[in-house]
Order: sequence, then C-alpha cells, then structure tokens
Amino acid sequence: MPTPVILDCDPGHDDVFALWLAAGTPAITLLGVTTVGGNGRLEHTTFNARVALTVAGVEGVPVAAGADKPLRRELTPATWIHGDNALGGPELPEPAVPLDERGAIELISDLLEASPEPVTLIPTGPLTNIAMLLEQRPDLRGRIKEIIWMGGSTGRGNVGAYPEFNAWVDPEAADLVFKSALPLTMVGLNISHQALITEQVIESIGAIGNETSAFGVELLRFFCSTYEAVQNMPEGPLHDPITVAIAIDRTVATVRRSHVDVETKGEFTSGATAVDLHDMLGKEPNADIAITLDVPKFWRLVREAVANLK
Repeated sequence: MPTPVILDCDPGHDDVFALWLAAGTPAITLLGVTTVGGNGRLEHTTFNARVALTVAGVEGVPVAAGADKPLRRELTPATWIHGDNALGGPELPEPAVPLDERGAIELISDLLEASPEPVTLIPTGPLTNIAMLLEQRPDLRGRIKEIIWMGGSTGRGNVGAYPEFNAWVDPEAADLVFKSALPLTMVGLNISHQALITEQVIESIGAIGNETSAFGVELLRFFCSTYEAVQNMPEGPLHDPITVAIAIDRTVATVRRSHVDVETKGEFTSGATAVDLHDMLGKEPNADIAITLDVPKFWRLVREAVANLK
C-alpha cells in the first residue's frame, strides 16, 4: 500500500525534486503540500511549490501557505544559493495549481483527521509549521506515523561554522520537534552531501525527455553554479529528496539511533545539531540519524519519478 505523506517545504531547487519524487512514485500518496518561509520568503516558496506541481502535471494535491517567519526570529532567506525568488535559473510559468484557502496548520490537521491510517510528515525546510502543529493540535500526535526531516548535520554546517540552514533558520522549532518524542529521522548534511549532482546525473535526467526533466535540468545547473560560487562545490548536493526516498525505501539509507540536542543560544552555534553518535551523554535516543546513502538507488528513484510525470 502507498505511504500517505504530507510534504512541508520551502522551494528551493532541491525541494522541487522532493515534490516530484513524492508525486511521481506509486509508493507514496501525496495528500497535501504546505509551505514555509526558508529558502525564500513565503510568497516565493508558496508560488514555487505551485509551479513545481504545475510543471509536472500534478493535479488534485492541495497546497497551503504556512509560517512566513520562524517562531521567535526574523527570516533570512538563502538568496545566496537559491536566488532572489528562491528558484533561480528557469523562467517560471504562471502556476495552474491553486492555493488552498486553508492555512498550513489547518490543512495538515484536516488531512491527518481524514486519513484512515497515520501519515508521514516530510518537512524539507525549517520546522516552524511542524512545531506549530504540535503546539496547537497535540490531539493529532497519534495520527502522525513519523517525521522525516531534511536538516541538521552530524558535523559541520553550511551557515557559519556549525549550523545547517534549516535548523539555523528556526532552532526553537527544531528543538521542540526533537523533544516531541515522535518517531523522527534526521537527514543531515552528512548524508545529503553524498547526493552530488554530477554531469552524468544532469545528463541522465535530461535524457528522460519530458517537460519536467527539461525544467529540472535548468534547476540543477543553476543550483550547481551557486554552490560552486559560494562553497566551491561545482557538483552541488541535492539534499531534500533523500527524505522522500527514505519514505519510499528505508534501505536507501543506513541510520543510527542517537540523541540530538539543538543549540538555541550559542553566539556562533545557534542552530547546530549536537548529535551524540557515541552515546557520551547517556541520554535516551530521540532520532534516527541518516548516515550513508545508497547513491545509485537514490538517483534511480529520482529518475523513475521524473519519468512518470508530465
């Protein structure tokens, strides 16, 4: 049976591929999409989510806008990687996918209540919406099968020396989610930097030959160009779709059970995820930490999904 999924995102180039992977695989039923301020401001990330679904020919999946800023901080969008509109590179079409009248928390709540089985939440941006859901609707915790989040790192980050961007944007939200005791998988930079966008990857996606793949190639080339300029990485990492790949097939990644604390107060480390891989603290584990990626299997899942779209 397909896994029912709600994808909470901040598109963002890699979020688009996460959306396509969720929409293009028969292993997942994409119940809804919610957006959050992160890679771009909310008006951009919401527009981009609708564009991503429109390009791929996805219909009947509601899209709702969520939090436009973190719980207690101001938003700093990742314009240095994703561009001013959070989806630099291709010319963006006017989306045919409508915006749902409900806000993100209301849509997620309605979908959780209506689902005959618990739902997997896949956030690929800051955890603001998920934290707000847990605070406002604690009665729905039992309707959540698990949370698979792209964020954090077992090592160094990509904003300053230690924090990863999604955790850095809203560390208070991440802290709340890690303390929720819900089943949680962290897909951090340590594994996402194994999903490198090589020229062979770009060519293999372009060879699919549909509208989605052509648009995707433009996204990937822009994404790699900014990673090369900013981080000296000409082969950028496609972070977000790993979350969806894990929901499809757990064997795509190895995981290690561990305890994670989220730093919320450090002058230089706010947003850092302190992952106690060696159980030095003796604390109860609160997350599965994705460690290694089956790279060929991951890219095969991405290509198959894109081929199933428009």
